[in-house]
Amino acid sequence: MIRMIEITDFHAPELDIFARKTEAQLLNKDHPEEGMFIAESPKVIERALNAGYTPVAVLVEKKQIEGEAASVLARCDEIPVYTAEFDVLAQLTGFKLTRGMLCAMRRRGLPEVEKVCQNAKKVAVLENVMNPTNVGAIFRSAAALNMDAVLLTHGCSNPLYRRAIRVSMGTVFQIPWTFLNEEKGVSELKELGFKTAAMALTDDSVSIDNEELLAEEKLAIVLGTEGDGLAKETIADCDYTVKIPMSHGVDSLNVAAASAVAFWQMGK
Repeated sequence: MIRMIEITDFHAPELDIFARKTEAQLLNKDHPEEGMFIAESPKVIERALNAGYTPVAVLVEKKQIEGEAASVLARCDEIPVYTAEFDVLAQLTGFKLTRGMLCAMRRRGLPEVEKVCQNAKKVAVLENVMNPTNVGAIFRSAAALNMDAVLLTHGCSNPLYRRAIRVSMGTVFQIPWTFLNEEKGVSELKELGFKTAAMALTDDSVSIDNEELLAEEKLAIVLGTEGDGLAKETIADCDYTVKIPMSHGVDSLNVAAASAVAFWQMGK
């Protein structure tokens, strides 16, 4: 049975997780076993539930209880469901809820790189991509364009930050991912049999439609941080350096846009 609770006190500590905790507090690096994240909108929450994440509490606009949120709420019995009218929720959270629903969920331990890559042929590697919007967009492209997994360096924004989840449309729950070993980095992929392709504009870059590149059975596409791109050491460690042909004097694309082009071409 759904435990519906009308919001009457904005300062109730039970609502801190939705309105006052920062992403760092939710992540809880000191006690990762207690870490949580916020999923927003019924579709995204449903994808998280389908992936096996455990819900802790729900915040939902009253009109959505019998609307888009109904099917999700049916799977969230035994946890508190806080509700109020739209204006009250907007005042509490400081922003308009997407489709009128938030769900706090428990994080879980991340798998080893070897397990994530066990049956993978094409993987995306993100090096220090710090903008959660870009991380979310890259995950959405990876899921849609035939990438089998996403691997991140520890300098990346966490894929379970609220904005990254929202921009990804919940695909962060559908495509396997984990963080690379800080000491091994890209070399760990070579140990697993992958050829590595650094997306970078250098004198020896090959075109994205290079026949030898496209013939590789196991390929890791490595994308760098916004602005600076990949570190020189990473480029040197990769088997290929790859560029996307440009026109009109444009020198590069945003990393999220570049990822979509690369995944489409190399994920065929």
